[in-house]
Amino acid sequence: MSKIVIIGAGDFPKKEFPRYLVRCADRIICCDSALRTWLRVMVPIFGQERLPDAVVGDMDSLPKTLQRCFADRIVHISEQDDNDQTKAMRYAMEHYPDATEIHFIGATGKREDHTVGNMSLLMEYARLWGVSGLPSEGKPTVDMVTDYGTIFAVTDSCSLPVGEGRRISVFSPDNSLKIRSKGLVWPTDDVVFDNWWKATLNRASEDIVSLELSHKSLVLISLD
Repeated sequence: MSKIVIIGAGDFPKKEFPRYLVRCADRIICCDSALRTWLRVMVPIFGQERLPDAVVGDMDSLPKTLQRCFADRIVHISEQDDNDQTKAMRYAMEHYPDATEIHFIGATGKREDHTVGNMSLLMEYARLWGVSGLPSEGKPTVDMVTDYGTIFAVTDSCSLPVGEGRRISVFSPDNSLKIRSKGLVWPTDDVVFDNWWKATLNRASEDIVSLELSHKSLVLISLD
């Protein structure tokens, strides 16, 4: 069993929890240009050199000098149908079948289009590989962790032990979906998911938030 961290080229977190996840990782994968960030932060995090196990992407934004220096761990994937985050995710799923956790670090910030796209890709990974932010037999849990919270996908009804008072937002691209909720200050029962803001900025009124989906679908959860 292994824990995997995928490093993106966004804002690398400064808070302890996401850095703790990095220190606990058995495997570290960098999306190509994120290698530059990793070389800057690895010693402060580990106290010593800790090179990534793989650097995955189309290499369009990684200097040739670094490509030569790290040629033994470069995974060059030139196709442009997927972004580097998805290429790194696919590499992790194919090469580390024993993975129990996959955390995306540095996937948000700097560019709003990348942030929105990368977050929504968590739902795509749920569709492609059946992975989510909740434990499932034979599947790794997958989430995105920042200085401000944790984002993950779910595909079915679930109970989330979030703790009373925690801020929570719920997103879905499925405007036919109905979500009955328990444990939220503002119930989602009558929400029509026809725009991203519709069930955002909520708060847990109980320690456990329950979401009952009208049918299996793609849902993105953001917790502070």
